[in-house]
Amino acid sequence: MSLQTHCLEHEKKLLARISQDDEAAFCELYSLYKMKLYYFAQKLIKSKEYAEDICQDTFAIIWQNRYYINVNLPFSSYLFTIARNRILNILRDIHKEEYLHEYIISQAIDFTSTAQDTVSIRELNEILSQAIEKLTGRQKQIFKMSREDGMSHKEIAEFLNISIHTVKEHLSLALKTIHNILDKHYGCYSAMFFLLCSNC
Repeated sequence: MSLQTHCLEHEKKLLARISQDDEAAFCELYSLYKMKLYYFAQKLIKSKEYAEDICQDTFAIIWQNRYYINVNLPFSSYLFTIARNRILNILRDIHKEEYLHEYIISQAIDFTSTAQDTVSIRELNEILSQAIEKLTGRQKQIFKMSREDGMSHKEIAEFLNISIHTVKEHLSLALKTIHNILDKHYGCYSAMFFLLCSNC
């Protein structure tokens, strides 16, 4: 058995143990990939602080989705795809927050209103989080994998072992549910939901 084959088999065993809530196996996998992932992130985003956050977020996603990891797919590809998408999300959100701020100001009836008279970016995200909690378990999972983890429909389908059509169907229902909730309770601000979720 070659060294590469041995490493892949060991990795599969670690993933199988992680799917059974084995924290020691997770720590070992973390040790194997942490520095590689850190340097990968730092090279792309040019920030030590962001790179460290991306590493932590990426492995948090791995742990949260441990029951669904397909051990027959290359784990390193999945890991670095998540990290890459987190980096893209950070860069996108920086620009999106600036755009949302301008949108909120433009929609305000009185530009001289106090901060209490408008919905802040933080408040809008809190409203969105509350709406997401109203989704079914599967809708919530797929929505978060798409919105928060930055995974494509194809990546989600492969990860969950379901069809791309099923992924799109769940996302469509999730988006409709969230939009209806926001529209019912927050009126014109529901339009900003689509700005926050534009990568879905």
